[in-house]
This record gives sequence, C-alpha cells and structure tokens, in this order.
Amino acid sequence: MTTIIFYTLASILIILNLLPIVPNQHWAFRAWDFGRIQLLILELLVSIFGWALISDADTVFYIIQALIILVIVQNMWLLFPYTPLYNKKSRSKTENSSKLMSILSVNVYQFNTDYHLLINLIAEQKPDIVFTVESNSDWEKQLCVIENDYPYHHKHTLENTYGMHFYSKHEIVNAKTHTFVSDDIPSFEIDLKLKDDTDFTFFGVHPPPPSPSEEQTSKERDGDLLSVAKRIDKLDQPIIVAGDFNNVAWARSSKLFHRTSGLIDPRLGYGLVSTFHAKYKFLRVPIDLLFHSSHIYIEDFKRLSAIGSDHFPMFCSFYIDKISHSQEDEIEEKEPGDKEDVEEKIEAGKKENGDRHIVASE
Repeated sequence: MTTIIFYTLASILIILNLLPIVPNQHWAFRAWDFGRIQLLILELLVSIFGWALISDADTVFYIIQALIILVIVQNMWLLFPYTPLYNKKSRSKTENSSKLMSILSVNVYQFNTDYHLLINLIAEQKPDIVFTVESNSDWEKQLCVIENDYPYHHKHTLENTYGMHFYSKHEIVNAKTHTFVSDDIPSFEIDLKLKDDTDFTFFGVHPPPPSPSEEQTSKERDGDLLSVAKRIDKLDQPIIVAGDFNNVAWARSSKLFHRTSGLIDPRLGYGLVSTFHAKYKFLRVPIDLLFHSSHIYIEDFKRLSAIGSDHFPMFCSFYIDKISHSQEDEIEEKEPGDKEDVEEKIEAGKKENGDRHIVASE
C-alpha cells in the first residue's frame, strides 16, 4: 500500500510539473505556473517519503525517484533567481537621483468592506502614489478621504472587479485609460511630474486570470500584458508598471513581457514577496508584480499588512536617475521569434470573448 501511495502521488506531481511546459493557453495548463513553490515542497516531501518508507525498491521506484529529482531541479532552477542567493543588484542611491518616491499598489478585493484598513495603512506609510485594482464605486466613495493628501487622481470605476483608481501627491501631466484587448479590461498610462521637475510614467495593470471560475484561457491576460509591454518598448523614459498581473514572474508569458518591455524585475536576487492568497499561507504566490526601467533604483520592496482583501498590498520606494547607466546590463535581450509571438498573442487576446458580467457578484 505504501508503494502504491508513493507511485500515485509522485506520478501526479510529475504530471502537474510538466503541464506548464505545454504551450497551451487553457487554464488547465497555465494554472500550474502559479504552483511551482507548492509543487517543489510537495515533491521534496514525497521523495523523502519514498526513500524513508519503501524498503523493497525496484527499478520502477528508482525511475520514479529520478523523475521526481528532475522536476525538483527544474523548479529550483526556475525559483532560484527570486531568492537572495541569486546575483543581487545594487540598490544604492546615485548622486543624480531624484528624491525618494514610493508606490503602494493593492488589489482591494471588490467585495471587501474593511475600507478603514487600507485608509489607515495609507496614512501610516504615506506613499507618493496609491494604485488600487478591483476598486468599484463603493471603494471610490470611501477613498475620497485621502484626496486632500492626494489631489491628483485618475479613475476608471467598474463593478466587474476590473475597476482601478490612481492617486498621486505629484502632478499628473497626462493620463490615459487603455483597453487593449477588451472594453472592460482597462490599464492606465499616467505621466507624472515631480516637484523637482523629474518626470516618469506609471502603468497600472489588472488582466483577468486563467481559471475555471473566470477565463478559460490566458489569451486576454497575455494579450493585455503584452500590449502594455509593446507600448512601453516605444518609450524612453523612467517607467514603472505595477498591479495584479494574475501571473507569476517565472512564467513563460511573464518572461516574454520582461524581454519585450525592456524593464527590470526587482524580485530578482531579492525575494518572492508573495502577495496572494492573504488568508492561506501555503497557497501564497507572487502575482502582484512590479517592473521598472533602468532609470529607476529600488530602495525598498515589500509586502504590507493585510487589509481584508485576498491580496496583500505591495510597497516600493525608489529613486529616479536619468543619467546613470549602471543598471542597463540588467535588461533582458529580446530573443528570436519574440516579436512574432507577441503579435500572435495580442491578436488572440483581442479575438477572445471574455465571460464577465457588467456587475460582478461575490
């Protein structure tokens, strides 16, 4: 019986580990991109369980163990860059830096009514910028209290869990709401001017996830994010993109976003900073992501305390330096075929008909 249990568990884990390799955008394949951390832990436990409890090992046992070790190594290889053991980038302030800036980005969870927790957190952290997703008309009304401190704002209120709000202490020079793949999936592009005349552009995103309860494929998610990446690639200025990507940084589609946009992932050499799920520790994964141009120097990047949402808020403080080129070697070069892949995925995203209600219910 012990041997059967081992073979069954090991086989399931091996299959789940291999599913994301298949270039299929259906949620059944893409969902397991998210679970690499949990799969790694379970694979280690099952492998140890096999060695410890099975005494009459045969050839099949050793083949299964070899396969488990291979997928363990694969997951370690994928996750290692997001640990402090990886080659860590310098985050020191340069002599040409702007003043310290900060962003608080959070998926508030539309049906969360603990408004005061976020409002109190904003008062405590005092970020220069607040960006919320899943914020509907109820959230907009409650967040009016911060507008004395954040006189510049850009809002796109929706009741379908894809609303977003942007609040800033610094002047908004220009603000656009893009709907790259669908009219009900917005993303923000906001040009800001700081008090020292430094300027930079913020992109805010929240595409739909591939999930049995939401979108059947990742086509809209990938198309939306790659449209943002393509737009960023045309710009030459300090840029930060943040939000609920509904994707993990090590996924193939995230890597494509990374290369296409020419931005830097601050998690590399720093840590996972897992933000979802706030209520289930074992299931936590980093899907609230942030990328920045080489002009941005990260001072601090962390998860903040819970606000009643299923996501933790994400906080980042940074400097802007348009003169220094010390981070340019951190930019991932585009690979052959990337351009065609991007165009194909964007077109697929536009053609996909998302199954979303105008007013979402819990």
